Amino acid sequence: MLHLYKSNDILSYMKPAETIKPHLIIMIGIPSSGKSFFAEHFAETFKAPIVSYDILRKEFFKEPTFSTDEDDMIRKVSNYILSEFLKTKKTVIFEGQTNLRAERFEIAKGARSAGYEPLFIWVQTETMTARKRATKANHDKPALTDDEFDAKLKKFNSPNKNEQFIVISGKHTYASQLKIVLKHLIQPRPELNEQKIRLQTPKPRSFLIR
Repeated sequence: MLHLYKSNDILSYMKPAETIKPHLIIMIGIPSSGKSFFAEHFAETFKAPIVSYDILRKEFFKEPTFSTDEDDMIRKVSNYILSEFLKTKKTVIFEGQTNLRAERFEIAKGARSAGYEPLFIWVQTETMTARKRATKANHDKPALTDDEFDAKLKKFNSPNKNEQFIVISGKHTYASQLKIVLKHLIQPRPELNEQKIRLQTPKPRSFLIR
């Protein structure tokens, strides 16, 4: 049903505009909440570059162990790739290590310094559902043990009010998720509205009173 949304909304966001900052879309959520599902589909829809821990792990390790050394290697590679993508000034999707607020702060800080507007997308899924997904192996991702899932779950910090984020359900279809995200991405921005007002406001005219 994605074709229902490939209309003015998608076209509006895909149109380049020099006055609009590109987005760094940063996925957050508990393990197996559905972050990769949305990130990969969004990247495909908009032909946008994506930095994905899951994709990198699958490419580098035939039998991932999720060890600290393995995570460190993927983190270093993903940070380098992200820094290169941010040079393009095009929207980029980041699906990586974002459990801690401190980690998200650094990612957002780097995005702003590169001229990007960071946007967190919090994918929410009940813990029970996420656990079932995480502990069940599939062709894309090996299964976690219950202990591994619990350890990752404990590390997750929910975003606070100071972080700009929108919420989507990890149990909804991609079309439903995309509709919510696009409503935020294409809404009028204050700086653009102010610019339009300045352009449309006529200059004061001087009149000679006799």
